[in-house]
Order: sequence, then structure tokens, then C-alpha cells
Amino acid sequence: MTNPHAPSAAPQPLQPPQPVPGPDSDRRVADRYRTVWRIAKVKRDGDVGLWRVRNMSDRGMMLAADVPVAVGEVLEVALSDAVAVRGTVVWSEGGRCGVAFDEEVDVADVLKRLAAEQRASGYRQPRLPVHTQAQVVTDEGTSSIELVDLSQSGAGFIHEGHFEVGKELDLVLASGIRRKAIVRWARGNRGGLWLTQPLDRADLESIRHFQN
Repeated sequence: MTNPHAPSAAPQPLQPPQPVPGPDSDRRVADRYRTVWRIAKVKRDGDVGLWRVRNMSDRGMMLAADVPVAVGEVLEVALSDAVAVRGTVVWSEGGRCGVAFDEEVDVADVLKRLAAEQRASGYRQPRLPVHTQAQVVTDEGTSSIELVDLSQSGAGFIHEGHFEVGKELDLVLASGIRRKAIVRWARGNRGGLWLTQPLDRADLESIRHFQN
């Protein structure tokens, strides 16, 4: 029988919620996080890549990338040309990492801004700044171009010849990757390609993949 005069157990202190969900989190604070599944441009010391955002809260986010990531690394994550956050890697495991923001954000407002940008005319996917030689193969032969940016389905380039809009070709990157493409626009010595065979996300996780 319970003694009514026995002292009650001391209340246990509440545990503060994690600022960033860990790799084995049971997501008990899932209502605080928003699933995003968006490609973002991630700048780190000496490198830039396109990584996938898995989820995001006011205080942090989870990113997916197969390149090595070290705890303590500082990352700048550009969710679009106008929306970027900065933070520090607090855990890294199995192709995922957690980033704690330097400053809290209003994640609901951020996602609303990103959705509005995506609906606006002229929106384009995040692109990697690259400066590397590539080859284009057409029925007339093979020529060299300089790539200036890359996304999963597009590329900007500089050339010395003439490329007609709508022309079909094969783009061969320095790493040996080959993709079917169509000239989307051309003005002067600059042009843009639409990759009818998109690049794999893993191919774009580091610009080092494209360095000659």
C-alpha cells in the first residue's frame, strides 16, 4: 500500500529540444520541422556543390550529400538567388548532415518566399559556377566550349563558333560525363544549353568533379 505521507519524487527537468534532428532522431519534434526536398547551392571552404535539403526548422536543417562533411564545418546554403542561410555542421553520418544556423529564421516565411520565387517568371534552378573546358559533338564534328555554370538540366557556356538555337548536340564534360543537349539560347559568344538527359544530383555535389 502506498504511504500517503511518503515524499513525492522530485520532478524531472524538461529536456530542451534538439536544434537539429540527429541521424537517428525519432522525430518527436517533427511538428517543428518542415520537409523541404529542395536542391540548394552549398558553399564551403574551397568548394561549391548542389546538395538536397531534407528538412528545415527555425534553427537548423538536414542536408543530403555523399561528399565527406566534417563536424564544425561552416556552410553557406543558398536556397535561391535571394534566400541564403549560414550555419555550422553539428553532426554528419551516412550521406546526411545537420546544420545549426548562426541566426534563427522564420522557416514558414522562408518557404513562402521560395514558393513565390518558383512561381515567378524567369525562375531557374540553382546553378554551380564553373570554369572548365568541355566538348560539344554535332553532326559537323567536335568543338571546345568553356562552361561557366551548371545545373541538373542546364549549362551556360562561352564559345568561339556559332550555335543555332534548337541545335541538338552531345555535351562531354571534363570528367567524361556525356549528355544529350539542345541549344536553348545564343547571343554573341555566349549561350545556354538545356540537358535533355539531366545530370545526376551526385555529379553536382562538388565543382571539383569538373575541374580540368
